[in-house]
Formats: sequence, C-alpha cells, structure tokens
Amino acid sequence: MSSYVILITGASSGFGALTARALADAGHTVYAGMRHTTGRNAPAVADARAYAEEHGVDLRTVELDVSSQESVDAAVVTVTEEAGRVDVVVHNAGHMVLGPAEAFTPEQLAEIYDTNVLSAQRVNRAVLPQMRRRRDGLLVWVGSSSTFGGTPPYLAPYFGAKAAMDHLAKSYAVELSRFGIDTSIVVPGSFTSGTNHFAHAMHPADTATAEAYDELYAGLMDEVGERLAALSPPDADAGEVARTIAAVVDAPKGERPFRVTIDPADDGSEQVSDMADRVRADFYARIGLTGLLTPRTRAGA
Repeated sequence: MSSYVILITGASSGFGALTARALADAGHTVYAGMRHTTGRNAPAVADARAYAEEHGVDLRTVELDVSSQESVDAAVVTVTEEAGRVDVVVHNAGHMVLGPAEAFTPEQLAEIYDTNVLSAQRVNRAVLPQMRRRRDGLLVWVGSSSTFGGTPPYLAPYFGAKAAMDHLAKSYAVELSRFGIDTSIVVPGSFTSGTNHFAHAMHPADTATAEAYDELYAGLMDEVGERLAALSPPDADAGEVARTIAAVVDAPKGERPFRVTIDPADDGSEQVSDMADRVRADFYARIGLTGLLTPRTRAGA
C-alpha cells in the first residue's frame, strides 16, 4: 500500500478530526487543516499531537482558513515544503444552518456558499498545479445525502450549498481525469452524534422573520433534530465516514468508487444518486467521452 501526504480541511472536530486519525492510522502523513491553531482550536492541535505521540502515527496540524486564499496558499506551501508534495485533498470543511430560509440574509447564504463551495475552489487552485504536473492525485469531496435524498425543513441554505459542491465535484472529476487525478465523493447521511454540525449551526440574522414563522412552526427546529435522531439506528457511528474515506484513499487508482454513501437513516439518497450517476455515465457514452470518467494511469498518460 502506498503512503500519501494528505491535507484535510475543517479537521478540528467531527468528520474531519475522525478522518485525520483514520488516515494517520493507515500509515499516511496527514495534515489536519483548521483555523485559529494558536487560539480557539489550540486544544484540537494539542489533541492531534497527543494522538500522534500515543499511536506512533504522522498526524500534524496546519493553519488553514478556507475563507482566505492567502491562508489556503500558505497552508499548501507549508505542507509541500515539509512533506514534499500533496497527494490527496479531503474537502471536508462545511457549515450547517438551522432556521427558515426566508430569515437568512443574502449575506448569510453567501457565507454558507463560501464555506461549503468556494473553499474547495480555493484549495483546488492552490494544490492542483502540482498534481497536474505529477499527473497524479486524489480529491475526496465530503458531500451530503440531502443532495439526492430527503430534505427536512429549516436547513435550506446548507442543502443548496452541498448540492452545488456535488456538481462542482462532478465537473472537476472529468476535467482532471486526463491529468491522472482521481475523484471520489463520500456522502454522509444525517449523523446527529459524533459531529458538531448542529451544535455549531448558523441561525438566521433576521430574527423578526424567524419569529414570524413561530406562529405556525414553533418548535420545528427541535422537532427536526429529534426526528432525524430517531431515524438513525442507535449504533450509528460517525467514525464509519472516516473509515470509508480511508478505504477510498487506500484503493488502487482507477478503482476507487466515484461515490460512496454512508447513510444510517436511509433517506433515499443512495438510490437516487446511483441512478443519477448512471445517467451521467450513459450521457458520456452517448457523446463518446467515456474515457473522461476514469483517471489515466501513469502508463496511459
């Protein structure tokens, strides 16, 4: 098995932190990207260092604010100078919201889109030049079952952003395949424990409009959370997402799954996304470009 240098965004907690540990356990050099490494996230940095020492793995942290191209560029330079390259990027950074769609300001929607979509574009622009030169690399996109599955109310800005990221990933996949760069989309369902998505969720800035919804929808946000938790089996483990990402990374180039769904609530995402991906493959066959659906190997480059 090859050992890779891996950069993960949004890795201070939740899926990101779990994935960083799973990949380090698998023998890779892992950089857990996070903001405020000397401030708010200093405990996360200390935890990562302690984990690395205790388990004898190569888990590092790097200052990475995905909302800043300057910070992203600096993080990629740091990783490249220390480890020689970046082989794999895990696009994990994301931000949840809770509240009626109308009550979020356009600026808040832009912020959510920035965190969930534009952040990946910043990281890609920083890291892809070296991957293209090497004709090798892997992008792992952490999506959401909401893109093709159930969409409960009061989460609209997040759902819209994750769907946009999914489409961006699909376009990147074919545009990078001739450079030998692989793509996998890992799709978690609703995990109401083991992550901080709901605890750190953004709420509407327009409180007057949000309160107007309480006339007919009072308590809906709490009800959504309870219903989502009730759908998940008691043994639902957010660590399964991390283990799936580790398995994707360790799979041979060209044999990695284009999409993997981990959805304990079974909201229908996997069935719909399977069909959508078949339609995508059929379309590329119709236009005679099926070669774009898999990355070129070194021998074929």
